[in-house]
Amino acid sequence: MTGGTAAWHARIRCGREVGAGFLVTERLLLTCAHVVVRHGTEPVTVSFPGHRDLGDLTARVVDRGPWREDSDDRGDLVVLELAREVSVRPAVFAPPGAAHRAPELVAYGFPSRLDDGVLATYRAVPGPLIADEWMQLEALTAHGQTLVGGFSGAAVTLRDHSVVGMVVSTTGSHVGRMLPVEVMARYWKGLGDLMPAPRPGPDAGRLETLLRRAERVRPDCDPNRLYASAVDLFAPQPERPFTSLRQAAEYVRTEVPDLAAEDRFADGLQRVLDEWAAGRPLRAPGPRGAAPAADHRFADDQYPGHRLTDERHAGHRSVDDRHPGHPYPADGRTARAHAAGSRHEEPVGRVPRGPVGAPASTPGPSWAPIVVELVRSGAGADQVTVEVSAYRGGHRRPVGTRRLPQDAVRSYVQDRVDEAFNHLDRDAEALITFVLPAEWLNEPVAHWACSAYDSTPLGCAHPLVVAERARHRSGRLRHELTKRWQELDGASGVRLHRVECGTRENSRSLRPRLRDAALAGFAAPPAAVREHFATGLHFPVPVLLWRRSDCPDDDHGHHGDRGGPCAGTAFLDRLTESVDGVPPAELPRRVLDLREEAYAADDPEGHWAREVQLLWDDPRCFSEPAACLHSPVAPLG
Repeated sequence: MTGGTAAWHARIRCGREVGAGFLVTERLLLTCAHVVVRHGTEPVTVSFPGHRDLGDLTARVVDRGPWREDSDDRGDLVVLELAREVSVRPAVFAPPGAAHRAPELVAYGFPSRLDDGVLATYRAVPGPLIADEWMQLEALTAHGQTLVGGFSGAAVTLRDHSVVGMVVSTTGSHVGRMLPVEVMARYWKGLGDLMPAPRPGPDAGRLETLLRRAERVRPDCDPNRLYASAVDLFAPQPERPFTSLRQAAEYVRTEVPDLAAEDRFADGLQRVLDEWAAGRPLRAPGPRGAAPAADHRFADDQYPGHRLTDERHAGHRSVDDRHPGHPYPADGRTARAHAAGSRHEEPVGRVPRGPVGAPASTPGPSWAPIVVELVRSGAGADQVTVEVSAYRGGHRRPVGTRRLPQDAVRSYVQDRVDEAFNHLDRDAEALITFVLPAEWLNEPVAHWACSAYDSTPLGCAHPLVVAERARHRSGRLRHELTKRWQELDGASGVRLHRVECGTRENSRSLRPRLRDAALAGFAAPPAAVREHFATGLHFPVPVLLWRRSDCPDDDHGHHGDRGGPCAGTAFLDRLTESVDGVPPAELPRRVLDLREEAYAADDPEGHWAREVQLLWDDPRCFSEPAACLHSPVAPLG
């Protein structure tokens, strides 16, 4: 684990007592109170096996639960503060309740003579908390590592290393106890700022309604392929094929730990029923990343009787007949036409246009947004509240919410954006949208690395745009923008309205020029042309582009014999060549191409397209307004 995503595990010594702990900020750790019970007379020493270079660090107790040596063991938690900050990425918390359906939980402890630590795998016993305090743990195997001394204070994590609780009872047997994160938050209020919002549970009533409808109309639908479309690579695999939709649904409900899988199963069943009712050939949902099992026992050639094809359209071959085991083309863009005589063709590289249930001819956006909303927190000048959401089937799905210091925002966003992709349909085209306050619109978010292990700029890996927070939330502006975008549907291309470098045009006179504009380009960042930019922002012009840095030339414009245009004018000239005639809906893709071109250039820093910032905000992509950013943990009463 050295240098890895879980290098925040810590070994803690206080006198003769040794236990575990985990880093939750650059300076604070959590562990059990009984591990450091002698902290008043004995020093507390912390070391990180994943960061040996840090050596032994001293720490002190700064907060604690109500546990005492002679108490009933409740509130066995303390907060330790290191003598200095460390360059170790802190632990990330899973949403409250995530432990209940996890097939495997992992703890990292430090038994006697194992200073580097050892792992133990357990599972949470279903049911209520013991005495409304503890969750019972049971070992997965009879031969694995048990929770012995040295595991007290160990973080209990999911497969993705996110923390769901802390070990507090080490019996040496195959049974133990942990404090789940929601209980830990009772004893240390600061934990509430570090935890993501609870994930909403699946809508069981919706799935049951769909199952009953399916049992009435009996669509020709293979439950095994529907299951494969709803789960990921790590989902459990049934011992034998499903024979009914209800059987597959019950397996998802009871055996799949990913709560979002039930909603995805319902989404797939909804599409099957809608296509059946419309009299169209049914198309198999695509599996999420791979077939449901390595031996492909659910592949179509194994079960030829389970084709997702409507018998009323026997003349049409399904996509599956042409590509066994691969319901979608390899390029993920557009399904080839059905066999000769077919009257129906569907794009599969994009999400369905318009809201669920809308007529197929309804024009609209083709993106699946992943939204990152940032706003200053009232908790302090350095604090930022971050909320990440993903849109699937026209509905917003919260991924994570956290209040963080500014220097921790980027790594949190990287992790949550990566997680957000799990919420998208397999063939959806992601659009990463940063919703920012006006003063942060020029932040170089497109240049943020994809992750700590992939230095590719996020804006070179995916279409990435920004949106202004007040405009994104304003009912009036959303209404106006929706009308403007509807007018642009089907447009083959639009002209870039230029706001020239060093412009002396009155910002009020700019309004008539932008009245019918779909696209405005600025030669300078918003702060340099504040009033002109505000005119385009609030008028509102659907798409704004600008150069992120100021023009260094004092004499703006075209210099003629003195060497050509200034930097700002040259930027607008190149931008005009690149985007004129491009449909507004395609601009995120076009800007992605430009960013990739700049990234691959011999001199990336000097390439004009490196400076492009794109504000693109089609309200129809965000059918539900963004939720108000809030504290992720409700007050405990």
